Amino acid sequence: MQKPKDVNTRGTAARPSVQIMGTSASATSQAAPFAPTHRADHQGNSMAERRRSLQSANIRNSKAKSIITNKVAPVVITNNCREEFQIHDKIQAANYSKGRISDLLPEHYLVLGEFFMVQDVYNRADVLNTTKSHGAPNFRKVKGNYPLFGMGQPSLSGFKQVIQRLQIDGCEEVIFICLREEPVVFFHSDGDFIPYTPRGRENLHENLHDLDRELSSEQIELSIRKELCDFAKLSENMFYVYNDIEHFKDEPKQVHILYYRLPLPMEGAPLEETFDAFVSILRETPNLSLMRDSSRPLPAMLFSCQVGVGRTNLGLILGALVFHHLQGASKSPRQEIQKSEHQLNFQVIQLLISRLPKGQQVLDEVDDAVAMCSEMHNIKDAVYENKLKLEGIAEDYQIQGSSTKGYFLQRTLQSLERYVYLLVFNAYLHDQVSSEFLATDLLSTAKEMKVANFRRVSKMALYGMAQPNSEALAVVMSYLTDQRRGHSTILWLNLQEELVLEANGQMFTPREPGCLEQPIPVCVQHPQQLQEMELALKQEILRCEKWLEVITEQDKQMRKFKSCHTIEELFVHQKSIHPGLSYQRIPLSDCCAPKEEVFDRLLEAMKSSLAEDPNCAFIFNCHNGKDRSTAAMVIATLTLWHINGFPECEEEEIVSVPDAKYTKGEFEMVMQVVRVLPDGHRVKREVDVALDVVSETMTPMHYHLREIIISTYRQIKMAKSEADAHWLRLRSLQYLERYIYLILFNCYLHLEKKDSWRRSFSQWMYQVAAKAGVYAILNHLGFSEFENPDDSPLARLRFRWLPHSVQSIPMRGQPI
Repeated sequence: MQKPKDVNTRGTAARPSVQIMGTSASATSQAAPFAPTHRADHQGNSMAERRRSLQSANIRNSKAKSIITNKVAPVVITNNCREEFQIHDKIQAANYSKGRISDLLPEHYLVLGEFFMVQDVYNRADVLNTTKSHGAPNFRKVKGNYPLFGMGQPSLSGFKQVIQRLQIDGCEEVIFICLREEPVVFFHSDGDFIPYTPRGRENLHENLHDLDRELSSEQIELSIRKELCDFAKLSENMFYVYNDIEHFKDEPKQVHILYYRLPLPMEGAPLEETFDAFVSILRETPNLSLMRDSSRPLPAMLFSCQVGVGRTNLGLILGALVFHHLQGASKSPRQEIQKSEHQLNFQVIQLLISRLPKGQQVLDEVDDAVAMCSEMHNIKDAVYENKLKLEGIAEDYQIQGSSTKGYFLQRTLQSLERYVYLLVFNAYLHDQVSSEFLATDLLSTAKEMKVANFRRVSKMALYGMAQPNSEALAVVMSYLTDQRRGHSTILWLNLQEELVLEANGQMFTPREPGCLEQPIPVCVQHPQQLQEMELALKQEILRCEKWLEVITEQDKQMRKFKSCHTIEELFVHQKSIHPGLSYQRIPLSDCCAPKEEVFDRLLEAMKSSLAEDPNCAFIFNCHNGKDRSTAAMVIATLTLWHINGFPECEEEEIVSVPDAKYTKGEFEMVMQVVRVLPDGHRVKREVDVALDVVSETMTPMHYHLREIIISTYRQIKMAKSEADAHWLRLRSLQYLERYIYLILFNCYLHLEKKDSWRRSFSQWMYQVAAKAGVYAILNHLGFSEFENPDDSPLARLRFRWLPHSVQSIPMRGQPI
């Protein structure tokens, strides 16, 4: 990166030898279908010229990493540094518009047809005076003990300073969410990269807003970066930016020419899609999961907008609400968090909380979050103050052609709308998390089906979901037996190996007080024993007639249960309504390969049901509708294909991405098994197709039973402790073993089909597979591509099959 060379002219410019740091999204360059990026009422040819300008700007943006100018043509070096090419496209000056801020300043090319590049943050915007000390304007931490931080837009070195400070403060993980909807690009100056934004001549202090919804902010930034390179080439390697827009002293300046982006509006509430995008960020972050390891600290969430006030404040409140649902109420002293004295007694708020479940609690939690994040801005105060100003205007008057009353009415409604949406978002969080330990509804089916992660395998009567309560069970049964689907025979297979009861309409499961996030699997010889234990637990609860401590929605509560039912009782009731319903409990261990006897039970249950009705529908549920349900659905898919015929398999896709060999399941241990099986490659390919078909039903989960093997193994190197590394190694080997067992089961289905699978899978494994050396491979399991399997005792079956848990659980009861 070369230092800019000063040119002493009135309209100064740059002669850059340019490497583009570029945009806030440089690390994720992408092609953009360029089009106008903002709304404007300008007449003439600006809109058409801007469209042509943007359309001509797309010169391999998806590949370009850096551009170096020379006397012949610009040289573009691609992202992976494997391709270098020169741009010989003739740049037409007519494609771009020129303009000047005033007659005293030079004319130059305009970004996006009409905008000037202005330094993003002016000094007076740093009210908290934290740029030098912390690296960013208005940097702050919310009141209380949540790791929530907000700031204005930093430079590159300022951002590094912020991250270093967070590391010093003990933050092990930082989630940076940029809330800006306006485009930002960075220019190299004095050893740093300084942020600039395009602005209109009419208001050089105001950012662009209401951008084209068809283009992301990152795409707009890429187009601006490309235009700036063109401007330099069209103007003898010179282009113009403005730092001082108050006095224009020595302007324009000469200059040389990374995360989540969540664009929030300057005023009013975000769109529903923006809230969805925020939730997607949460779902993609394991340490923000409800099932996270509670022994680890929460990751720091860092929100940033231009000056770190309005939009940052909204982001901080959203983060505070999420942390409340993850961790409970902030432990900050009450005197530190002063709530607003202004109560918003609007009818719309009163109506809303009267209709929301636990409406008053939802409102109180939002008010707490607003108070925690109110150091620079308070949403409730903004509503009240704008309302006060509106009521104080006796006679309306005009300011710049607009009604003053209309202005303050709009500001009041915008602030009120933002507050109302915070209430609705918090109610949504309550609805998604009925208990800290119930499944997160990643497929967003709870609203319609009353159960999380409900899904169907395409073109098959195969369904999966989380554990339903009585209400959800009734809804699902009505759905399956309606006129459109018309399933008259249904086999419901419950895969839970934990004790589960419905009490007062909610599902509960016993947990150890010190390990609340860890399920307690119950090992039994026969599933009927689980149901007997649940019945005994139910009777004990009803017999005690005392208030019991329960954990629900992250709060400890004392409850007295008026009703309590076992899962089997729920299904007995539904069978009285739907006689074609059958129910079985087949416990399955989470994350690892099913026991061979479990394969036998699943196959026998399906064979019996299909013998009675070939059109029988099959439903699988586990705790969260994710791991165990998916494994069972793959087993059922393979079984149905062997009975009804296999679909046509497309040619195997050639994938050229990192770890492609392993995401396709081609581990050395897997291929050893494939080589000893008759027609092993076809057997494996059929399993892969089944995995893909089932995984298509759960795309928002970003979860694939085959691909999770390598992704879990890769995390071992990033483990923060030996215990974490051991746990990840165990999980990756269990996932690998499960994949191998699915291949073995499919081979069994092929070889034993002629005898209608009279010999069980467990017998086949002992009598056939063992002689082929399969157990020897499983007893030496590991990732031999990367390490020696003998280095870990987990390579042995006896160690993998031992009970394992994240935290040690106290022993209860007596040996039997």
